[in-house]
Amino acid sequence: MLESLKNKPILLLVSHPDDELLGLGATMNKLITEQGCKVRVIILGEGITSRSDQRDQEKWKRELEIHRANIHKAAKIIGFESVGIYDFPDNRFDSVALLDLVKVIEKEKAEFQPEIIFTHHGGDTNIDHRRTFDAVITASRPLVGEVVKTIITFETPSSTEWQASNYPNPFLPNLFFEVGEKNVEAKIKAMECYEFEKRKYPHPRSPEALKIQAQRWGVVVGVNFAEAFMMIRSIVN
Repeated sequence: MLESLKNKPILLLVSHPDDELLGLGATMNKLITEQGCKVRVIILGEGITSRSDQRDQEKWKRELEIHRANIHKAAKIIGFESVGIYDFPDNRFDSVALLDLVKVIEKEKAEFQPEIIFTHHGGDTNIDHRRTFDAVITASRPLVGEVVKTIITFETPSSTEWQASNYPNPFLPNLFFEVGEKNVEAKIKAMECYEFEKRKYPHPRSPEALKIQAQRWGVVVGVNFAEAFMMIRSIVN
């Protein structure tokens, strides 16, 4: 699998700032630094305003500016080729027409021409993650001429594992990327750029927990560190 991704253009589609790191930051760092992949990140939502009862961007103007600066600091650490930042309402993607999300993804696909898309698991607790997944699937229907051949989903610590155990779409990984400790440390360092998102242990977004998660998945597949994914579709020519 790793060799098949070598030098490929990858589009990473996420809902919020820090989602591009939590479940797959180490894998992205490895693919970029060791496999020559060009990864463009698309962050659909602004990621802050749901902390108020009403969406008020003016009230959160300073924080939103800091958040955007944090995005670019983190991107440099991982090595992302580029970042596209949109302004959909935080934790309110269900108030937005799915078509609006789809149109953004279609535009980005047309410009970047990715062969692979990584995005959220479709059964997360977070509504924005679920809507992002739905929009990616809709925008990447396997029609004649479709450029995207592979769709892979990832977990998001502090969302995926908090879904109810009887939810009908659990995260059942069937694809694992072995990563090195240096890749995990890059992910943690990038996460620490996010002033409003980083947390102390035992929160799932803490540095200690992120390393434990990489060790946990490593143990599952017999390596020191790994990140877990679900292969949704891959068309082999």
